[in-house]
Amino acid sequence: MSHAHTNLRRVPVQQRSADRLARILDAGAALLDETGYEQLSTRAVADRAGVPIGSVYRFFPNKRALVDALAERNLEVYAERVVARLEVIARQEWREAIDAVLDEYLAMKRSVPGFALVDFGPPAPVAGPLDEANRRVAERLTELLSGHLGRGGEGADLLRTVLVCVQAADALLQLAFRADPEGDPGLIAETRVLLQAYLARVLE
Repeated sequence: MSHAHTNLRRVPVQQRSADRLARILDAGAALLDETGYEQLSTRAVADRAGVPIGSVYRFFPNKRALVDALAERNLEVYAERVVARLEVIARQEWREAIDAVLDEYLAMKRSVPGFALVDFGPPAPVAGPLDEANRRVAERLTELLSGHLGRGGEGADLLRTVLVCVQAADALLQLAFRADPEGDPGLIAETRVLLQAYLARVLE
C-alpha cells in the first residue's frame, strides 16, 4: 500500500502528470542542497524543473508544501529500500535487520539529493513542535519490522520502543553529520550500540 501523495493539491492520475511532479520534486531536492531552505523558491524550482510556475502551484500552494511532499517521498523510498534489505535477512536475525534500517538511512543521507536537509520532515526551525515526522517514521518502521520479524502481537509496546529509538537516533545522527559531512564514524557506532541495546528489551 502506498503512503505517498497525501498532501498534494492535485494527485497525478496520468503518467505525464506523475513525471512532471517527479521533476518538480527532483528540482526542489537539488536546490535544497545548493541554496538551503530559506533561499528556496517555487520560481527557482519551476525554472530548474523546466516547467511553468503554474505547474508547481497546481501541486503545491507554497514551498513548505513542496518540502513536505519531498519528505513524504523520501519516506516512501526509504521504506522500499529497507524492505529490499530485509528480504535477504533471516527472520530471527533482528540485529541484522536493525543494522539494515540504520545503514539504509546513512546511505540515503550521503547520496540522495536534498536528504541531508530534508529527510522525513522539514528542517528546523521550519519544523514546529507539532510536526510528527519521527512518529511517522516510527510507525512505518514498526510496520515493516513487525511484519519481517513476526512481532505483530506486540503492537503498542513495539511502536513506543521504536519511537524512542527514532527520536534518539535522529538527535545523535544530526550531531554526527554536523561533525562530519559523511557522518562521524564514532558517533554512528555509538548510535548503533544504543539502538541494539535498547531494542534488545523487546526483540530478544
